[in-house]
Amino acid sequence: MSGFLENMLTRPSAVLGIVAGVSAFSLAATLASEVFLGLEPCVLCIYQRIPFVLALVVSLVFLFYRRTGKADVKPRMAALGLCALLFFGNTLTAFYHTGIERHWWRSAVEGCAVPSLARDPQSLLENLLSAPTARCDEIPWADPVLGLSMANYNALLCFALFVLCVAALTAYRPPSSGKS
Repeated sequence: MSGFLENMLTRPSAVLGIVAGVSAFSLAATLASEVFLGLEPCVLCIYQRIPFVLALVVSLVFLFYRRTGKADVKPRMAALGLCALLFFGNTLTAFYHTGIERHWWRSAVEGCAVPSLARDPQSLLENLLSAPTARCDEIPWADPVLGLSMANYNALLCFALFVLCVAALTAYRPPSSGKS
């Protein structure tokens, strides 16, 4: 099993394929949760989709990148580094969202905060009509077994993808040219 894992990690195109597949699946799952389960995303939920879209595009572009008819590994390694940064950033965003959901802290993101009731009624009405329908501090769906929200799972998934990309970056050894 470790031979399989080592072989996969030393092939940047294999890891980019996994990144593309997981990113596409994650985006499809969020769309399905909206369409079939009726879950509405909050502002932070939308922000957490952006790194998946970017990672999907980057991984597909560099997965099929060819230089002079021959595979060049350096651009793929750069793509892995970029994907690692995207997933690390998304891990932080999802963890921040988790903290808001669990009421560990208040949101500083515009659109997540509940409008203040101290304002005049007209201003309050305008804020309510223009605000997103879903709030960031409410959990619209939680796993019935573990009680984890989608933001919790996203933090775990993105951290795992970050570790995978970093492991691939550190495990890759360029083939020796045979020159001494």
